[in-house]
Amino acid sequence: MLVSGLVIGVILGYLFQRGRFCVTGAFRDVWLSGSTRMLSALVVVIAVHAVGLFALQSAGVIQLGTGPFPWLASIVGGLVFGFAIILAGGCATGTYYRAGEGLVGSWFALVFYALFAAISKTGPLAEFTAGIRGVTIPDGTVYETLNVSPWVLVAVLAAVAVWLIVRDRRRLKAPVATLPARRTGLAHVLFEKRLNPFLVAALIGVVGVIAWPLSAATGRNAGLGITTPSANIASYLVTGDVELVDWGVFLVLGILLGSFLSALASHEFRVRVPDAATILKSIAGGALMGVGAAIAGGCTVGNSMVATAQFSYQGWVSTAFMLLGAGIAVKLTIRTGGRRLAAAAAAGAPGARSTVG
Repeated sequence: MLVSGLVIGVILGYLFQRGRFCVTGAFRDVWLSGSTRMLSALVVVIAVHAVGLFALQSAGVIQLGTGPFPWLASIVGGLVFGFAIILAGGCATGTYYRAGEGLVGSWFALVFYALFAAISKTGPLAEFTAGIRGVTIPDGTVYETLNVSPWVLVAVLAAVAVWLIVRDRRRLKAPVATLPARRTGLAHVLFEKRLNPFLVAALIGVVGVIAWPLSAATGRNAGLGITTPSANIASYLVTGDVELVDWGVFLVLGILLGSFLSALASHEFRVRVPDAATILKSIAGGALMGVGAAIAGGCTVGNSMVATAQFSYQGWVSTAFMLLGAGIAVKLTIRTGGRRLAAAAAAGAPGARSTVG
């Protein structure tokens, strides 16, 4: 059954790569251009996920876990992770699919993300991580606090998702300049045509729902997750402990494989080597991603797509602070860099035509 993790990962890798689905872009767009379209797509992922997960629980197929709310870790970890994904140029999903496309900067970010997640979870920083995650309040979910059925919240979230789709429908229908099609039929649809972000979001949500019982069948009662499996890979390479190679490890390897195959089939795979400064930013971003995700208890998948769908405070609070952390990084790096280049261009300085971010 472990191979089912690989299959789910390959499908997700394809969807992330062809749909250009990266939460970093969603957060960055909010602060840079005020666009909320990809953030709306994330809400669709959460809503579809929520409907499916609580339906499976009602049918007795899976059992969703609850626990206290680690509020301090959610705030601190969320801020660190949000800041880091701007430095790294991608969140957990974005880093995996861009690594599969041949971006060398994402290769560095991925390696240091896995390494520092392992250091924070089971290595020298494990005691600090456990300590900050031990600062909790009893209620772990919103419906526990409100004393209502989770289906009430599912209905509200689904209504919000439908409203967001309708609101952005006219914007998505606006003509977009594209190159002439070079393929026809199914090949054009699968590997060339621009995919509707809300369709991609809904499909990611469906795949996430299917993933949970498949994962549970192997003894791992959890849904999609990126940080712990990435840390497990790093730990396995050091210890050789095969117990660490679980369904989640096959999942993340499948995402990498799926994005690679998708990029290859769509002629978008190309090894791209960035400059030294970008590599250093990717390394720093990857390392902070690992630390932040370990503290927060998840990344933009485990917290922002799965925990939010369970209406856990950890999921929603950490996601809100990831968004805030991304905004701080945008202000300190991209916008500041843009103003410096603009000033240099006005002064006629060499290199002022370089792109930013």
